[in-house]
Amino acid sequence: MSLRRVVTFGTALAAASLLLAGCAPAPEGGDDADAAGCVRMVTNSGGLEDRSFNQSSWEGLQRAEDELGVEAEALVSTSETDLAPNVRQAVDSGCGLVVTVGWELAESTLAEAEANPDVSFAIVDETVDAENVKPVVFDTAQASFLAGYLAAGVSRTGVVATFGGGNQPPVTLFMDGFVDGVARYNELHGADVRALGWSKEEQDGSFTGDFEDINKGKVLAEGFIGQGADVILPVAGQVGEGAAAAAVEAGGVSVIWVDSDGYETLPAEFRPVVLTSVLKNTQQAMVDIVEAVQAGSFTNEPYVGTLENGGVEIAPYHDLESLVTPGLQGEIDGLRQAIIAGELVVESPSAP
Repeated sequence: MSLRRVVTFGTALAAASLLLAGCAPAPEGGDDADAAGCVRMVTNSGGLEDRSFNQSSWEGLQRAEDELGVEAEALVSTSETDLAPNVRQAVDSGCGLVVTVGWELAESTLAEAEANPDVSFAIVDETVDAENVKPVVFDTAQASFLAGYLAAGVSRTGVVATFGGGNQPPVTLFMDGFVDGVARYNELHGADVRALGWSKEEQDGSFTGDFEDINKGKVLAEGFIGQGADVILPVAGQVGEGAAAAAVEAGGVSVIWVDSDGYETLPAEFRPVVLTSVLKNTQQAMVDIVEAVQAGSFTNEPYVGTLENGGVEIAPYHDLESLVTPGLQGEIDGLRQAIIAGELVVESPSAP
């Protein structure tokens, strides 16, 4: 992935000329067209190459550069103390659109949006209620339902598992869908596949407490594997890489990645254990939002990714395709169509 025009806040002052090269601050009373020609993205503390929604959002803005001619730059937050200053710096660039990523940036996004009503904001994976902020959210429970059904269908041990980085709605939404998919498989097949790590009824389960410490993910996954789990869904950003490492070491264990296709974004050593991924099509959402800003048609109506609009989906099975029988695939296809048709509703208290 090209990392053109990326600035880490800690070096921003020393690299001010680089930061502003693509989109100089708009002069007072400047041309609106100039402001619409550039966009700033602020990452959360997971960083740009998180193999998750920071990375996929940035890839979308890079597509907007190629397709729409907008100039995009990313301000990379390396700690929580970077968040508010980075949003302020993005606004001060004079660009007409500021994209922030994740719940950590909600407060700063709201504050800057209220103080700068002429700037358009989009926040990924979180909802902020303001006239000039467009939430970009995904009903990942729909796709996670398919992933849970898949996990139950391929499990040889009758035990699967999930864990999160933190008990937050964008995380637990995946987990709700996953355990419901397992439950639906059990219902239709008279099976008793157990899902470790999450109780939908109690809305509580297993969490590492952050999205960066890979070793925590490995330790937690090893515990699940010790209890018999042979398919694991980590919803924890980079921490999930630890689960993949544990799966490689254990043998006979696979993982389901989230946000992006883990087969494509994780190190090659983990490809053999990636069963599928629960995808968020953040890239197209970013292109659409940039286009709306340029056309003067931007609104604060949330973008909600679903199976119906292609905003969420499960990825190909790649190296593990042989685990999925034609019969199981047919059942998954049928469930997808039932969800799209509204005949099957995947519910979660965290649904957008």
